[in-house]
Amino acid sequence: MTGRHRRAGAGRAVLAFLTAFGALTGAALAGAAPAGAVQKGGRVAPGVTYEEFDIQAAKGVTHAHVLKVDLGNPQVRVDLLYPGAVASRAQVSAMANTQGAVAGVNGDFFNISETQHPGVEATGASVGPAIAAGRTLKAAVPDGQRFGPALPPGTSTRDVFGVDGDGRARLDRLALAGAVRTAETELPLGGLNQYALAVGSVGAFTSEWGSASRVRATCGTDTDRAAPCSTDVHEVTVRDGKVVSAADTPGGGPIAAGTTVLVGREAGAQHLRKLSAGETVEVEHSLVAATDGAAYRLAVGGYPVLTGGQPLPGLDSTTSAVRTAVGIADSGRRVLLLALDGAAAYRSGLTIAEVAATMRDLGAEDAFSLDGGGSSTLVARKPGVSEVSVRNHPSGGAERPVPNGIGVFSG
Repeated sequence: MTGRHRRAGAGRAVLAFLTAFGALTGAALAGAAPAGAVQKGGRVAPGVTYEEFDIQAAKGVTHAHVLKVDLGNPQVRVDLLYPGAVASRAQVSAMANTQGAVAGVNGDFFNISETQHPGVEATGASVGPAIAAGRTLKAAVPDGQRFGPALPPGTSTRDVFGVDGDGRARLDRLALAGAVRTAETELPLGGLNQYALAVGSVGAFTSEWGSASRVRATCGTDTDRAAPCSTDVHEVTVRDGKVVSAADTPGGGPIAAGTTVLVGREAGAQHLRKLSAGETVEVEHSLVAATDGAAYRLAVGGYPVLTGGQPLPGLDSTTSAVRTAVGIADSGRRVLLLALDGAAAYRSGLTIAEVAATMRDLGAEDAFSLDGGGSSTLVARKPGVSEVSVRNHPSGGAERPVPNGIGVFSG
């Protein structure tokens, strides 16, 4: 194939990039883009460009789609794409068009199935913390309850890619801090709008959760996602600071504004059973960043693969797959969004170690892996068009509905 430069290194993936991405326009990359796509690179909007190129990886040639986002441009920002509820899913293109984004990619791993718990509804909720437009949506499930590939050593479901109040992108870790207070006692809050709660804890569900059943929150354990659902559970509904109802089985349906549903399992359930109708209950919660004083207007879960220009130790270098990732360059003033193509010719993909190397070669100082496989989707507007279109081939043959994504906004 023309326009491609190769460089080899013993014992590592060989990355073949076009050295001048502007030359991609009109390049002959058969099957590299969805039907009807002609442009191979160019401006999407002020401060936002789209590029595509081949990578010669360990398992064969794969094809990458990249958005370069200039956060130093005052017209440009990134924020969370999501369908309006934590326990809900939508296609990336639909979320981008609804929210007015010019481009975007899919986001966090999520509760995609419940084959291990027959009769329990899969919620579609994401694994890690989520913040949209500065508003906290949810906290992270226990590490052992996550969906997706094994976490690299030293990482956690609490790890996030975020953009702070100054408009700088960064990697951080967000932990839940909160409490359930009554006149008699104070309990630590163990979850916020999560599809899985820690054993023995109490979790809070708010209107941000949506209408999905809360039963899944009491299934599995902190170390075994497939463990049976707990039989020692209790649910209490608090409205305007007062207990209004209780149940021995978690329920479902929309939660009204001003209402919090508390779900407890094991020791947490035993504490909730002590609450009486009419009793005053105060619930507070926040996400606390590992970086002192950091406040985020966007946060999405996944896991880090590159920090300070160095790949994390212990990254998987054997399992290749279609991937999505986000990179940070220029001290947080530039963001790189990458999604691999899922077309049959390119489906071998990259290992996580190759993702880290690719993002570094693109200029990223830090990089973060997002959900991949059939979820990997990159969308962007074409010149003169008001809606986005899918630029890669999702490996399932069509866009998979996902719980969230990273949206790019310009103007």
